[in-house]
Formats: sequence, structure tokens, C-alpha cells
Amino acid sequence: MLDLRYYCQSEQLINVNGKQVCRTPLTQLPPELAAMIQDSNIGGIILFAENLESIEQVVTLNYDMQQAARASYSGLDLFISIDQEGGRVARLPREQVTSFSGNMAIGATQAKSGNYFAEQTGRIIGVELAALGFNLNHAPNVDVNVNADNPVINVRSFGEQAEQVAELGSAQLNAMQQQGVIGTLKHFPGHGDTNVDSHTGLPRVDHHLEQIVNVDLLPFQRAIDQGLAKMIMTAHIQYPQLDDSTFNASDGSTMIKPATMSKRILTDLLRTQMGFNGVVITDALDMAGISHFFNPVDAIIETFNAGSDIALMPFRIRKAEDIATLSQVLDQLEQAVADGRLSEQQVYDSVQRIFTLKQQIPSRFNNNTLAANIAYADGVVGTNAHRDIERQLAEQSLVMVKNEQAIPIADNSKVHLLMPDLGKCRALQQAIDATNPQLNISCSDLHQLDFAKAHHQVMQADVVVAASITPNQSAAEMGGVEDLELIFEKREKLSKKEQQQQLIQLLSLAKANNKTTIFVSLRAPYEMTRYHHDSDALVATFSYNVHSVTQSDTDTTVTGPAYVALAKLLTGKITASGQLPVTIDVNDRDLTENNNDSDTSND
Repeated sequence: MLDLRYYCQSEQLINVNGKQVCRTPLTQLPPELAAMIQDSNIGGIILFAENLESIEQVVTLNYDMQQAARASYSGLDLFISIDQEGGRVARLPREQVTSFSGNMAIGATQAKSGNYFAEQTGRIIGVELAALGFNLNHAPNVDVNVNADNPVINVRSFGEQAEQVAELGSAQLNAMQQQGVIGTLKHFPGHGDTNVDSHTGLPRVDHHLEQIVNVDLLPFQRAIDQGLAKMIMTAHIQYPQLDDSTFNASDGSTMIKPATMSKRILTDLLRTQMGFNGVVITDALDMAGISHFFNPVDAIIETFNAGSDIALMPFRIRKAEDIATLSQVLDQLEQAVADGRLSEQQVYDSVQRIFTLKQQIPSRFNNNTLAANIAYADGVVGTNAHRDIERQLAEQSLVMVKNEQAIPIADNSKVHLLMPDLGKCRALQQAIDATNPQLNISCSDLHQLDFAKAHHQVMQADVVVAASITPNQSAAEMGGVEDLELIFEKREKLSKKEQQQQLIQLLSLAKANNKTTIFVSLRAPYEMTRYHHDSDALVATFSYNVHSVTQSDTDTTVTGPAYVALAKLLTGKITASGQLPVTIDVNDRDLTENNNDSDTSND
């Protein structure tokens, strides 16, 4: 399955760190790539945010790719896939497509709402993806996040309890697949207890076997037993209790096999013991957890022999000359079968599993005209009804971990916001202004902080609201390893560490001067341990994303469901009814229990 995120003609290449690279997003299918799809009989494509601009453009791109596939000798539809988890990982434009607050927000609602939001998000994501021409979504994430320092999963997980993750994951998967979009359970055998991002390194999980079975594997096993699991994505993670055999890496080192390359894990465990008979797809093979140790062809051979059926993103096609790479790789794989390096039976079994799954893809999109598909998508993507469910989730997932008469904020108060960047300043300020114009709002942007000015504004305020986003943005959130490799230098006044230090200093200043202080965790709530001493209230939103909405040529609003919900909470229009789906201990005090003295019912 290939990534066509960027594609350039020779004159479009740019110089980055002495290398000629392509950073021109592919938004239309050029003739040479249409020919590649038709001639190679390639089985699937994955699209990223760079490929996706508008409803009409996305439908057209997907339609053109499917027409090229139907002209191939097999005539089979492409898997056209995307990472549309919701929350942190959502590739489609948030201003046009319903994106939601993400899995941990859903986990926060389960005590009150059961599986309602898992089912509704699955249904709506499925409806909108199908309308846009996607038939495969690499979601839901069913990793059980038991590590507070997990840099890549955290709020992408439903929580820390395997039973909860299993129940919500299966509910979301079932609802999505009922709309004709195949779901992908990930990341097998579990990415929830790592402190290394497999995009940038090779994590290792040292759980004992009982914990692996009862925690890491349980959500996968539940979906398999229920007959819901059609595709499972591997993890580039070492699990020595499952397979401690080693391999010789391309750099000459000897290492324990990651799950993606382990026959014991993908065949003996997943297929034989757990009873999975669907399609196994790798996580992206250009991630450092694999690419640092294997060249692309060897990586494909090793993972196919281990039991994978689809190799995701083993190499990049960025210009016309790269198209020949695909033919060369296919020739080398054919030779590997002839030489006995790649099992012919394994290839045959994989083809049968893929063919069987493709027979389940609905034909509506490919059989309709392009104009009919565009009209249909315009009518179902980002509707008011879908946005209302998005709003409900943002509101009902809010968790008031602590409230010592700080919320709601009294009318006519002077409120100073300390926000991670200018966009989030504007989003919360505009949301509060719309909710209660009697409040006097100012804001400091920590990204480009003027400390002296912020100090003055804190001293003038009655209430200080400080918000933070941790951990830092991961490659999964940005789109992949290529975004890390090609990132341009950004001039910031403060590093992320310095921003956190300044935030703590300003919040402490406010507390010492008897200001009402409120801390808001916009992502993983574990960070509350740093701020609780200086905060009269602690709030978790699990979501931080913003987007712009243009009202007129001169009027643009920066918004996001989490900020609108937060503004309503701060001004007393709603109360918080969510419960933390993860444990946070501060000085032996369990912050999973709500300490809000007000009524926690929600409208």
C-alpha cells in the first residue's frame, strides 16, 4: 500500500539540508500515476492531510484512482485508506469534515453514556468516509494506555482499562463497518505501555505473559471473538515474552525481532491461537522502528514471511523516476519467491485473504458517476446533525478534576488566558466572548511569550486560566516520519521546555497574589500533577485542535469543539459530567475521582 502524499515534476523539487526533496502535495491524479496504478495492479493507496483539500477535490481524486484500478488486468477496486481516528489523528479538513474529540474523550463519557459516543463517532466517521470514496480506515486504536509517558498513543486510547477499551473499540468498529468502511484494529500486540515512539525508534514492552493476555491482547481478542475484526495493523515493537528470537539488522547489529517481523506473534499467536483469519497490515515500514534495520525489499520479505498480508508504505514515490522503483520491487519479490526466500504459499494465502475482503467493499461509489458522488458527499459530510454529535461529545467528555469555587467565573471578572499558541488564544477568547460578553478577556501566547507583558496582565487579572498540551506533537499526529525529516526550522522565542517553565512560573505568581487560578489540560491529563498545587480548578478536555471558519471577507473565527465546550463550562452554561479514564496520582491523592462540588449533570 503506497503513500502518494507528495508528487513533483523536476522543477518543483526543493533543497532541504542539501537534498532535493518533493513537498508538493498530490491533490490530482497525474497520467503517469494513473498508468502506474493500472499497469502494476497495486492493491491500495493511503492518503494524508496534504492530499485532502475539499469535498469535491477528495471525491475526484479517489474516483480517478478507482477508475485506474478498474482498468487494471485484475479489475479489483483499490483499498483507498486514511488515518481518521478522530481527535489528535484526523487527516481530513476539520472545517469541512466531522472530526470529534478523540478516543480518550469517548472513554470519559462511558460512565454516563455507555457506548453511545463510540457508536455515534464510528457511524458518522464511516458515513463521511464512504461518501468521500474511502473504503478503509486505519482505526480504531485499541491500545490500552497504561503508561503516562507514552509519547504516541496517550489520548488516542480509550483509557487504561482493557475491558473499557475492548468494549468501546468494538462498538466503534462495528458502527463504522456498518457504513461500508473497513476498520483496522491497531497496534497489535499493543502499543499502550511504551515511552518510545516507533516512528523514531524501536520500543520494547516487557510485560509478563499474563498481563499481555489480560491487557494488551484483550481488545483484539474481543473483536475477533465477536466476528468484527477484518483487518489488524502490526506494531513495530519488541515483545520478548512473545518472541525473543533475534535478527541481524542491516547495520550489523543483532536485535530482538519486532512484532511486525515475528512469525511467532503474527502467525502462531494471532492466527493460530487467537483465531484471526482476516487481513494483517503492517504499520508504516518507513518508520524508524523498521527502516533503521531493514532495506525496503528485505522488510517486505520478512514481514510477509512472518504473516503480514499488506506492506504499508515500504518506499516513497515522489517523482516520475520513482515509479520504476515499484516495478523493481515487484521483480525482486517475484525473484524472492523463485529463490525460496519468500513463501509461495504465504503469498497465495495473503492474496486470497485480500481478495475475500475486497469483495465486501460496497460498489456504490465506483458505480456512480463522479457528479453523483460529489453531490452525495456534499449532502452528508459535516452536516449540522453530525456537528451536533461532535458538540455533545466535546461537552460531555469534560472532566472537572478539582474545583475550589473557581468555576463558574463571576460576571465582570478580568480573565487572563495563558495558551499554548496564538490560534488557541483566539479560539478560547472568541468562544468566551460569544458565551459571556460581560467578561474582560486578555491572552498571552506561550509560543511567542513576552514575559514582562504577561506578568503585568496576570497581576491585573481576577482570574487566570492556564492551558497546556503535552506530550509534544508526534509523527503520527503530523502524518508520518517524512514530516520529521523535512521539517523546516521555526524561530520560536521559547522551547517547549521553556514554555512549560514559564507557564508554571506565571501560574504560581497568580496563586501567590490571590488570583483565582484554573488549569486546563488540552491533551493527556497526566500533566495535571505539575499544576495542581497552584490551581483552584483542574479541567481536562482531551482535545486541543482548532480550525478557521470564514464568515465573510473580513471576518474569520478560530474555533474548535473543545474550546466552545470549555467556554460554556467556565461561564457556567454547562457542568462537567466526564470521568477520567486514566489514573492520576498526586501525593497519594487519586485524581480519577471528580472533586467538583457542583451538580455534575449535563444538559
